[in-house]
Amino acid sequence: MTDFEQEDILHLKFSDEPEMGSIEISPNMTAELNAEGELIGLEILEATAFIRDAILESAQGKLLNLSSAKLS
Repeated sequence: MTDFEQEDILHLKFSDEPEMGSIEISPNMTAELNAEGELIGLEILEATAFIRDAILESAQGKLLNLSSAKLS
């Protein structure tokens, strides 16, 4: 994992293989692929906001499920 704090970029590397292509998953997330088209890394731009939003969304979903279960 490499964190470029100044640029707010998080780079997750799953393999040391050379990158042969990439696919934009969302406006701020790019999947890096090897020659066989397998995932070897992820690059997340504006990583702080992306991770914050993902955690908040997950927590809110769990809280809603707990609230629904209590009402049943």
